[in-house]
Amino acid sequence: MAGIQHVPLKIAGVTQKSEHQLDVVSPFDDQLIATVETANSDDVNQALTAASALFANRDGWLSVEKRLTILERAIEIMTERADELAIGSAHEGGKPLMDSKVEMVRCIDSIRICAEALRSDICKPVPMGLNPASQHRFTIMNKEPVGVVVAVSAFNHPLNLIAHQVGPAIAAGCPVIVKPAENTPLSCFRLVDIFHEAGLPPEWCQAILPMDIPTSESLVTDPRVAFFSFIGSAKVGWYLRSKLAPGARCALEHGGVAPVIMAEDANLDTAIPALAKGGFYHAGQVCVSVQRIFAPESIVQDVATRLAAAAKELIVGDPLSAQTEVGPLIRVGEVERVSSWVQQAVDSGAKLLSGGHSLPNNCYVPTVLLNPPADCLLSTNEVFGPVVCVYSYSDLDQAISIANSLDVAFQASVYSNNIDTAMYISDRLAASAVMINEHTAFRVDWMPFAGLRHSGLGTGGIPYTLEDMQVEKMIVISSKGIR
Repeated sequence: MAGIQHVPLKIAGVTQKSEHQLDVVSPFDDQLIATVETANSDDVNQALTAASALFANRDGWLSVEKRLTILERAIEIMTERADELAIGSAHEGGKPLMDSKVEMVRCIDSIRICAEALRSDICKPVPMGLNPASQHRFTIMNKEPVGVVVAVSAFNHPLNLIAHQVGPAIAAGCPVIVKPAENTPLSCFRLVDIFHEAGLPPEWCQAILPMDIPTSESLVTDPRVAFFSFIGSAKVGWYLRSKLAPGARCALEHGGVAPVIMAEDANLDTAIPALAKGGFYHAGQVCVSVQRIFAPESIVQDVATRLAAAAKELIVGDPLSAQTEVGPLIRVGEVERVSSWVQQAVDSGAKLLSGGHSLPNNCYVPTVLLNPPADCLLSTNEVFGPVVCVYSYSDLDQAISIANSLDVAFQASVYSNNIDTAMYISDRLAASAVMINEHTAFRVDWMPFAGLRHSGLGTGGIPYTLEDMQVEKMIVISSKGIR
């Protein structure tokens, strides 16, 4: 990634250079990677005008055949450039290269799922002839794009999140405007360029980085927006939802404080490596990262000690190194916040078993705490850092109750070798998905992915997002020739 890249505005019809720009720096060494031009209110209006004009011209809509051709060619280009894209993502976002390569594989597969979902995208006709009023009638159901999509994305998966938001919009035939995270815009711009190279006319997918918060809000809340896709903090997501124009649909993906319930018969030999991966992957900067582990008194010390030992073995450092397993947090302020939360828990009586301090280059040592107080920040809020808390319980139902007590609910997991115990716990956990003998961050890109309570609105996952970005139109045919 030699040299300083400059990224211009990617807005249809805008050719002049912006007066404003943003520096993109590596979270590991603060090295300047690129400069990105940012958009003012006029630029945002131009992007929305271009997108809404496309949707208004029904004769110009992209055919299903054209969309499939674009998606399939994009897959070919992404595959050719997979290593380059993974390195770029690791550089700007700090996710270790080994994990960024896996994310790139998923990104390609996500676009493949978009094409497969489009090929099998059907809807059922509404039955007629059931009473005298519906005699001699027949229905046809068609799917149409919902309209202009605005997608606001997050920094932690800068490749695959864009695939999950932009890919379904292309598949559905919606003009899409995507706003990447300010910390990781380059991966988004590269993927958008690939879609254009694959044959998607530039005005059908525009990438925009507004110059400030009011400009971003004007993009999202404009009445020309039909669907708003958001991945980020609950505070911002719910606020923007409250400001959407009448009729605008939305899907929100926030975070959780993922709970794990362990039974006495849990197999620690397989559980501990999985929990370490689920808790410290991408330095814990994952919305379903393992954060709260509830273990019975008989095994809690063993669980905590073994997890701490696993944490100490992890290699922390430069995300571009092939050996690194845990990279930096996205910015120095996050390191300071995580450090203060851990210190609060320790000062309140938690036992520190590993980590508990920062390293140079915005890194934080993978940390395991035993029995933090129930009311400390680590027990009640998403840490979004490499910190896992282990809690002792004597009563299973009470542990489940504590796990369910927060205002967030996303994915959870259970460890037990007894099917009855595993199903008992799974049935009682407040979660949209429960993993049995697997960590909370497990995901494949075709499965539903839904935050409950404050954790989100709607269901993610490629087929589900494609469905959200379409409307069903019913055509009723009346003919005496129909029995």
